[in-house]
Amino acid sequence: MIASSAIALAVLARTASAAVASSFTAPAPAPTSQSSFYTGIANSTITNSPNVPGQVFDRFIQIWLENTDYAQAASQGVFQTLATQGITLSGYYGVTHPSEPNYLAVVGGDFWGLASDVLEQVPTNMSTVVDLLDQKNISWATYQENMPTDGYGGYNYTNQADGYTYYVRKHNPLVIYDSVANISTRAARIRNFNDFAVDVGNNSLSQWIFITPNLRNDGHDTSVGYAASWVSYWLLPLLNDPNFNTAKTLIMITFDENETYTVGNNVYSLLLGGVIPQNMRNTTDPTFYTHYSTISTVENNWDLGNLGRQDTNKTVANVFNLVASVTSYKNNNLTASSPSLPQLNITGTIPGPLNPDYYVPYLAPNTAGTGGGSGKTFVAPNVNTSLTSANAPAPVNISAPTTTSSAAGLTSNARSMIVAVAVAVVAAMSL
Repeated sequence: MIASSAIALAVLARTASAAVASSFTAPAPAPTSQSSFYTGIANSTITNSPNVPGQVFDRFIQIWLENTDYAQAASQGVFQTLATQGITLSGYYGVTHPSEPNYLAVVGGDFWGLASDVLEQVPTNMSTVVDLLDQKNISWATYQENMPTDGYGGYNYTNQADGYTYYVRKHNPLVIYDSVANISTRAARIRNFNDFAVDVGNNSLSQWIFITPNLRNDGHDTSVGYAASWVSYWLLPLLNDPNFNTAKTLIMITFDENETYTVGNNVYSLLLGGVIPQNMRNTTDPTFYTHYSTISTVENNWDLGNLGRQDTNKTVANVFNLVASVTSYKNNNLTASSPSLPQLNITGTIPGPLNPDYYVPYLAPNTAGTGGGSGKTFVAPNVNTSLTSANAPAPVNISAPTTTSSAAGLTSNARSMIVAVAVAVVAAMSL
């Protein structure tokens, strides 16, 4: 299959590029400093709506690292130190492989069957957590290290000084959704690390924040030890900065997926921040969570509506117990040791509009489900509400054409995809 070939080549590329940088180099004097290394200039302080109090936290910050098995991350000294200050989520899982579909899922509640890291654009009638936040005027932003301009939509960006590609679009979840990227006021909230330095310095950070380090600092092209060094440089001082970490701030540090595809997709994850009660610090929560839980937890904390996607699937969208214990939200009884957890490491077998082997069109949200909050399902005005799972066509393999003319075109596209990934492998090996 095309997806399998692309994934295999992507794994080779990741392995080949791991030796590019052996030791961490600080990109700026401090995480609150601007740097020419970040490329993109700061575009003044972000303008936010007044603070909207949540039931447990007023600010939620996610920091994503890359491709690491649970035990490897847990062995790093900085994570062991941070664990004493927060809650270890031992039952937290990525939702599929490879990287990009996990990033799609964490903001959109679905990965749409995607099983590769190719350039995708999810159409404007597919919603994200941004739509839920905007309904209650809860401010949001994402900060992407080495992104050249705010709202940049390119596939990647190569630093002109050293010729290295530090930024990739596949790790920037909101820019993949046209409902964000195609609206200028929203795209302006997809910001770079120089923006971050200005925003935190002016105490103007938003209430929902997603942070992606570059390909070296997140461990993708290096190692988990390298990523741990970045965490020591970047996050540790910010934990003591009241402009970043307030008494009502919840910080989550996690990984998009594990490294070993043949085992369960359990990824090391920590909850940190001023909102963690003293009696819950240095504890472990074994509840079964996934990337969808970040959406349902936000919904629950601010009593939002839902996306009608996997955020309403009670099996995979438990609300963090830190919040559920306060709001009286009822989770399921699944934990990390439950014998029948869903398979979250299968790749290329989930039907969806981004899966050429099992294609189904984009479906309307499921308005019959409930999310973490009591609000209604958000349905974009340009959604075909009649196209639901109940009447959708059966999955169609569009990479197995039935006519000669289409066969030629699709086979060419398949070859192009594989060749593109192969070129990436060769390029990575030559660095």
